Amino acid sequence: MINKLAIIGIGLIGGSLARALRRAGHVQEIVGFGRNLNNLKLAVEMGVVDRAEVNLVAAIEDADMIVVAVPVGAMTEIFSQLAGRITRETIVTDVGSVKTSVVTMAREALGATEFSRFVPGHPIAGTEQSGVAASREDLFQNHQIILSPEPDTDPGAVETVRAMWEASGASVRMIDAQQHDIVLAASSHLPHVLAYALVDMLVRRDDHREIFDLAAGGFRDFTRIASSDPTMWRDICVANREPLLKLLQNFSDDLGEVMAAIEAGNGEWLMNTFERARHARETYVKPAPSDSPDSVE
Repeated sequence: MINKLAIIGIGLIGGSLARALRRAGHVQEIVGFGRNLNNLKLAVEMGVVDRAEVNLVAAIEDADMIVVAVPVGAMTEIFSQLAGRITRETIVTDVGSVKTSVVTMAREALGATEFSRFVPGHPIAGTEQSGVAASREDLFQNHQIILSPEPDTDPGAVETVRAMWEASGASVRMIDAQQHDIVLAASSHLPHVLAYALVDMLVRRDDHREIFDLAAGGFRDFTRIASSDPTMWRDICVANREPLLKLLQNFSDDLGEVMAAIEAGNGEWLMNTFERARHARETYVKPAPSDSPDSVE
């Protein structure tokens, strides 16, 4: 049971976590912090939080669990404000899509004792929508949550964060920060970049209206994640640039082979490639409760 939960950033992920924990009876009081007054007011009206604060110190006072649910680019400022205010009874975790850089930010901002109370986390769940209005109490149901504790992370803090996410309906996996960033660059960050790039390329064509008017299900499915929050994904790309750049280069090289096969009319090569890809997707991509992208706030 969490006595007081302070959520720094009441949007899709923070709001959904609050709603899930309230439904599960796993929290007594929820306080939301943010700078968007309209969003905070809506969070209170919806019953997502018990009260809202625009002062971080007031929001986290006496909190035994603090969830940092802001874009990765804003986390340095948040950790700096938390420094000196994390007690032995306080646990801090985050929901960022990048872990190595977030761990570095937290370690630099917090002292050794306070950093031991920080549990890096990332829910593999979301939608292309943002804001507390898009929050859902079942968002994490049957989804995975990755925790990436460091060697000096307090084991008790890890277990408390694990229990919190399990109460929300999720299953928890432990993956170290570096491996997390490599895997998520491939499974989440690269697809988002490709979707953004494709839509941007097409909209700059003179015939873009006709292209979008005639777009069918395949186009909508592939590009849906290009409706995700641009600020969040800008921060993710910058924070995880090295793994992402390697994958983009690999993709560019492979795409060049596809272009060469099409130019040569090499149907056999194309058929083998497409069959191999179809088989891989059917084998390794398991059906999910929804087709939501890995968006976080």
